[in-house]
Amino acid sequence: MASDGGRKQFWKRSGAKVPGSIQHVYGAQHPPFDPLLHGTLIKSGSKPPTTPVKLKKVSTFQEFESNTSDAWDLGDDDDELLAIAAENLNTEVVMETAHKVIQNHSKQQEQHKVQEEHLQEEKQEEFAQLTSVACGDNRLVKSVSEGHTSSSLDNASENSSMQRSQSLPQTSIPPLTSGMADLNTSVCPALSEREASRLDKFKQLLAGPNTDLDELRKLSWSGIPKRVRPIAWKLLSGYLPANVDRRESTLQRKRKEYFAFVEQYYDSRNDENHQDTYRQIHIDIPRMSPEVLRLQPKVTEIFERILFIWAIRHPASGYVQGINDLVTPFFVVFVCEYIEEEEVENFDVSSLPEEVLQNIEADSYWCMSKLLDGIQDNYTFAQPGIQKKVKMLEELVSRIDEQVHRHLDQHEVKYLQFAFRWMNNLLMREVPLRCTIRLWDTYQSEPEGFSHFHLYVCAAFLVRWRKEILEEKDFQELLIFLQNLPTVHWGNEDISVLLAEAYKLKFAFADAPNHYKK
Repeated sequence: MASDGGRKQFWKRSGAKVPGSIQHVYGAQHPPFDPLLHGTLIKSGSKPPTTPVKLKKVSTFQEFESNTSDAWDLGDDDDELLAIAAENLNTEVVMETAHKVIQNHSKQQEQHKVQEEHLQEEKQEEFAQLTSVACGDNRLVKSVSEGHTSSSLDNASENSSMQRSQSLPQTSIPPLTSGMADLNTSVCPALSEREASRLDKFKQLLAGPNTDLDELRKLSWSGIPKRVRPIAWKLLSGYLPANVDRRESTLQRKRKEYFAFVEQYYDSRNDENHQDTYRQIHIDIPRMSPEVLRLQPKVTEIFERILFIWAIRHPASGYVQGINDLVTPFFVVFVCEYIEEEEVENFDVSSLPEEVLQNIEADSYWCMSKLLDGIQDNYTFAQPGIQKKVKMLEELVSRIDEQVHRHLDQHEVKYLQFAFRWMNNLLMREVPLRCTIRLWDTYQSEPEGFSHFHLYVCAAFLVRWRKEILEEKDFQELLIFLQNLPTVHWGNEDISVLLAEAYKLKFAFADAPNHYKK
């Protein structure tokens, strides 16, 4: 065994760099330690450390080992560093310096927070001012009488408001005429890229001098954006002409014609010949959905007039329970033309001007009449149209899902017991109102959508609950389930899937009537 001196000579370090050695790296945040500037951090009596710029040449393995650290031995290095810090640094000075750093950081954070709050308040004020101007296109304006009474107050505050208005963009506010709200999207909920693209397509199509109704039907099949739905429904139902120049005159003429009917017929509602019809309408309206809307006296008054005038002018069928539900989607969609609220059901309709309410009432009457013209045999004596459609539904389900059909038959559940309402109310009692409106976008885009295509939607709707139906083993439970289907949380996605399934069925069976029969 060689002596210690020999070992030291043996482990002499060569001039080449040894892999694994760690040298200090100093940057802008960690400058070299200067004993002249940081003398207070060194204990009295201790040697000032040499600058690490020039490292002492290592001559032995022990010195080499003491000046290098093993990357896998993290714990020992931490302990050594802590020991060196405790030995060389003055604790009081370190604590004082740390407290100053924390205080400075806290002050900077507070200042930054105050600045952010100030900027946020300025942005909110600016947005509120812009909103008040931009919303002028769609919001309702005061009546003429209110404008005269408030003119003196306006003059008093003219000077103060002038300075504020000068800083805002100048926008023209067109009058609300003929019930056609502006289609601009100034202040509305943010749309996704796909929704914005679809809205642009509708706007471009509707902006032309003659709207291509075939193209409008293709676009509308997969849903109509809320902002253009009122005008799209009026066009698709045949209430408005495709030519833009003729629309205003058509609206004025049809609205005058409707209120001429009201003046001519409505006073006869208490006559002996008509009092039974009016009484039934008066009973049925409180049963309508949604509840918040139907309980408004102004809405009740409008619906009574619409239904009574239609019944008088269509004596072949007269008023039949179920027709009352068909007014609601048109009424809600046309109200959206004049308000900004997302939830129309909670809107106070009586707050709208009388002229606007008259426009909504007349438009709802004519569009509902166009719908009923295609399914009037549903409401004539004994309702043969509904009887026929329920029978067709039974045959169709027996072909597309024999197991469900057999299960209903085994438990003596008749299709007429649950599907009659599906045909009579066009599924309005089975799905929420928002889903009905989406459903009607497609119905108005399909040829015979409310009569023929509705059959396939009902078949897809029944098969949609296949699993739950097969789990029920009792007549009463089956019937209760089919009359109270859990669709309260349904949205547009659910309706889109339902419509896609219905279209598949129509594609397979519509042109092959023999497929209905076994």
